[in-house]
This record gives sequence, C-alpha cells and structure tokens, in this order.
Amino acid sequence: MSLLKDINAVLDTLGIPFETGVFKDTPPDKYIVIEPLVDTFAVHGDNRPLAEVQEARLSLYAKDSYTKEKNAIVRAFLGADFTITDRRYIGYETETGYFHYVVDVAKNYEMEE
Repeated sequence: MSLLKDINAVLDTLGIPFETGVFKDTPPDKYIVIEPLVDTFAVHGDNRPLAEVQEARLSLYAKDSYTKEKNAIVRAFLGADFTITDRRYIGYETETGYFHYVVDVAKNYEMEE
C-alpha cells in the first residue's frame, strides 16, 4: 500500500528519468519529479476508515516539446488503475529553459488490518 512504489513501477516503463522531491543530479532534457500531495480517508464505516486515497503530483520538465511524454504518462497511469485528478501546463521557466507540465494522480487503497 504505497503510492510512491506504485508510481515508480509505472514510471519505470516510460524510460523518463525521475526522482522524488527534487532532481538531485544534473537534469537531462526531460525528467519527472514526484511530489506527494495528500493521504485521505475517503470511506468510513462504523467510525473507522475503510479506504485511503493517496495523491501525488508528477511534474514533467522538458527543454522542448513535452506533448508525447505527457500523453504517455496519462495513458500509462490510466492503464494502471490510477485516477488522473488534474493536468495542466504550469509555464516556461526562463531561468532554467524548461517547460513545466503537471499530472496529478490518485490511487485508492483498502485499509490493511
């Protein structure tokens, strides 16, 4: 029951370098940074949580067109039973030369006993 583990498994199939929190090494022309967002108890029964929703933001950075990678990310996560809660273009970062696009993903997990 780990969102980051499940995200890593999907991103491994895409061939885009990624890290959690911050990209520590010299960044390549395209890379992803995973940012955990929130864990919530979405479903309750008898005053106990029955399910948890975990959400994270995937920030795609690209020196040139990001459209192909954006579409691949969305297809891969939908195919892995994630919910896409938001997708948006953040902007062009003049100081770094990267375009920034985000995809927010969520996944439901049953509570473990």
